Amino acid sequence: MSAPQVEPSGILLINKHAGATSHDIVYKVRRALHTKRVGHTGTLDPMATGVLVVLVGRAAKACEYVSHDRKVYRATLRLGLTTDTEDTTGTVLTTSEALPTPDQVAEACRRFVGKIAQIPPMYSALKVDGQKLCDLARKGVEVERQAREIEIFSLSCQPTDVASDYILTVDCSGGTYIRTLCADIGASLGCGGAMATLQRVQTGGFGLDACMTTTELEEMDDAQRLERLLPVEVLFSDLPAVSLPDFYKRLCRNGCEIYQSKIHSHFATGTRVRICDAQDHFFALGEVRDYESGSAIAMIKLFELE
Repeated sequence: MSAPQVEPSGILLINKHAGATSHDIVYKVRRALHTKRVGHTGTLDPMATGVLVVLVGRAAKACEYVSHDRKVYRATLRLGLTTDTEDTTGTVLTTSEALPTPDQVAEACRRFVGKIAQIPPMYSALKVDGQKLCDLARKGVEVERQAREIEIFSLSCQPTDVASDYILTVDCSGGTYIRTLCADIGASLGCGGAMATLQRVQTGGFGLDACMTTTELEEMDDAQRLERLLPVEVLFSDLPAVSLPDFYKRLCRNGCEIYQSKIHSHFATGTRVRICDAQDHFFALGEVRDYESGSAIAMIKLFELE
């Protein structure tokens, strides 16, 4: 009698191609790895390319706990037009032949560095009263959106051979809409602007150089595909680790909080930690919480079964 097949589990880094939705990529990974449990972090629009972090098997449970704080994008800003979608796939609303100089564009971009307020676009997956804004937009309905604070850590602007087009490299906080940034820069210059291309070059510490295309994935055999899976722990590599002796490991896996005084740790309340066994093997995500008897580490998500 053959042993039961173990479900693949881990992180797959995909360089998404233009024209595909993030769900299209998930479907291809499901077929390639023969599993239904596949998710992703950080949706990319169909026109966008670049880093898509795909979660496979038990790693799919990590989605809600993954930090979305910082990403790097490379985009083409096209000046002299506005569209209903804030990118060049939409319907053109206005055009202008009065284009600014490269120095004027660079100065405008500098004004967007730092913490700024950004109004999410109607063509986005955000929900209002349970309905996606993009679904409302396709019906011709526009609703009021509240501005949200985002942060642009750095923004470089490079002219191209086309007078209307500039290459932007944007290091920004999660929740930033590059389409809206392009539209806002264009509005500040008085000529209008829209996003013509978008590539995510880094997210969660993962860059394009670590990614593969879905074509490359499909050309591999099953063993090669499994070799490309990264352990789920890499998603939490920025968190401090706590190693538990076997006795406390068993308590933790059974849902008991582990008091810091017992294991001689001193993490602040609210700190997220990687919980490892005595051999430093990661098995769960934890959080420091206050209890009547003191500060303790509570397991909030188990990732590895025994």
